[in-house]
Amino acid sequence: MTEPQDVPEQAASTEAPAPSETAAPLDDSARIAALEAELQETKDKWLRSEAEMANLRTRTKREVEEARLYAVQKFARDVVEAAENLKRGIDSLPKRTDSEPEIITKLRDGFEGIERSFVSLLERNGIARVDPTGAAFDANFHQAMAEQPSTDHPPGTILTAWSQTWTLNGRLLRPAMVVVAKAPAEAAAAK
Repeated sequence: MTEPQDVPEQAASTEAPAPSETAAPLDDSARIAALEAELQETKDKWLRSEAEMANLRTRTKREVEEARLYAVQKFARDVVEAAENLKRGIDSLPKRTDSEPEIITKLRDGFEGIERSFVSLLERNGIARVDPTGAAFDANFHQAMAEQPSTDHPPGTILTAWSQTWTLNGRLLRPAMVVVAKAPAEAAAAK
């Protein structure tokens, strides 16, 4: 048998030459910077996504709440019409006198009790009636049916209301039909 020959150590080495010591730290720091930038970008996307989801949840919650509060709006308008007709019926009864028959007094009292109970039931369910008489005219809640000259009230004041303002949880159902004060003709001509 032949003995193996001594091979110089360099020739026998199969290892790749070691990279220079300055190249390795640059590659690592560049890689770390790229990963940090990618992490920051991913974090920004995640935060935006979370903000969008929070906004979506808030918007959906508000829409569901509004749907719950105002789902009966059409029905409420019809019920308000019935309440207005009941009030008109009571107002059309003859004025109370001492000599009126007892049956008329009982009918009037009964209808007034029904109307009070009906309006109370509506108020418990978010439907409110507001008498605008004496208030300043507001086009958001009142519909002017006529103007009347008045020296007793400033212009724009509601003198009489033909119907009341009705709201459902603060939202207008029916505007009040009103007569609004205006300056008398001679006062307007003097200006």
